[in-house]
Amino acid sequence: MKADPRYHACIIAGGSGERLWPMSRLGAPKHLLRLFSEKTLLEETILRLKGAVPDDNIWIITGDAQVPLIRAAVPWFPADHIVGEPAKRDTAPAAALATGLVRARDPEGVVALLSADALINDAKRFGEQLSQALSWAGGAGEGGSSLLTFAIPATHPATGYGYLEMGPELARGGEGSRLLRVKRFVEKPDEATARGYLADGHYAWNSGIFVWGVGRFLAEAERAAPELAAFVRDFPPGDPAGFLAARFGALPRISVDYAVLEKARSVATVIADFDWDDVGAWTSLAKHLPAGESGNVSRGPVFSVGTSNTISVSNGRVIALCGVRDLVVVETPDAVLVCHRDCVQGIKRLLPELPKEVK
Repeated sequence: MKADPRYHACIIAGGSGERLWPMSRLGAPKHLLRLFSEKTLLEETILRLKGAVPDDNIWIITGDAQVPLIRAAVPWFPADHIVGEPAKRDTAPAAALATGLVRARDPEGVVALLSADALINDAKRFGEQLSQALSWAGGAGEGGSSLLTFAIPATHPATGYGYLEMGPELARGGEGSRLLRVKRFVEKPDEATARGYLADGHYAWNSGIFVWGVGRFLAEAERAAPELAAFVRDFPPGDPAGFLAARFGALPRISVDYAVLEKARSVATVIADFDWDDVGAWTSLAKHLPAGESGNVSRGPVFSVGTSNTISVSNGRVIALCGVRDLVVVETPDAVLVCHRDCVQGIKRLLPELPKEVK
């Protein structure tokens, strides 16, 4: 069965993944790393969309500086479907760009907005649920009158994610997906609050995967963020480079959650049945790579004695560990990271202290 021609997917590939230094750099951002397979995270994201949206309706939105990197990394992807942002902004301008891009080609279009660097192993279930979400968002029911998100059921009291407080069920798809009302968005909590959310059972992680009809997003932006709405309305067909150069830099630096979703009249969420990890730190590897003796996880030529609970990644040179525990060790040709596992979220604070040539 062919995907509905109204359906589009815009992949946001603008981040740098600073917490995955020294592999993730300005010239090798996280979504272009091969961490779990022979394919980059961006390639895996593109391939997961096959069947849910037509091949010609997949777009990559990135920063101008990353356009050559992405074209080199995915030479088989249409070059004119890689759109560069001329200024660094947040997710609200990116969402407006994606919506304007689709609307200029199909005023009845439905857009899925997702990041390039999440790890999802169950591509089949992801595709089924994305197809259902696109159908809901493009229909006449509760989904069509709402902005849709994907909620990830919380498995532990995470403090690094935003949460969704969920309300009653609105619809159930033929393939088993559930659509629930979103009562409110919640900022990243402290650990005690996160434990309360987990115990409550009505909270889930906000995945940052969104689906909406372009008309619905425009209507909500008209109310909540008129400058974004004007940008969407004026978005031209064809090559948008000139329009972006003139207009994108003036858009506010704000997240789409703050600018539109939290003020929207109706937001609903699809409960994800697929696995999901934003791969936000080196400790993510421990969840997806096999652990050896004493809980050690490694990739590449790594040898250890008397070592436990350590994550080691070699990109060529031998890593030898003796009598250490709870470390992250990452080797690249020009830099070596040694970090306690408990400090991985602080790696980005280290970057300003480093020489420019290794950033």
